[in-house]
Amino acid sequence: MTYVVTESCINCKHTDCVVVCPVDAFRAGPNFLVIDPDECIDCTLCVAECPVDAIYAESDVPEDMQHYTALNAELSATWKPIVEKKEALPEADMWSRIKEKFQLLQRE
Repeated sequence: MTYVVTESCINCKHTDCVVVCPVDAFRAGPNFLVIDPDECIDCTLCVAECPVDAIYAESDVPEDMQHYTALNAELSATWKPIVEKKEALPEADMWSRIKEKFQLLQRE
């Protein structure tokens, strides 16, 4: 099992989670983070650190967000690792309250 970053992260991109990851499994895109399933050791530390509740155990990903499991694997293959905390995106507070943001995901 691995952990999966889901929709709530889009346009927020808080990085509290990357600091606690003991294996540097997070990858960063323009407006979203993902977890490399091959690197994740299922430690659960990132879950509590996410201020927008975007991270789920693979077996707990909500039904309507199941596609994020494959998306994390796909994007982690090309996005660069992130290991240090950075500022969230400028309007993260506003975006954290908005649902259904998949169409806003930037891949490059």
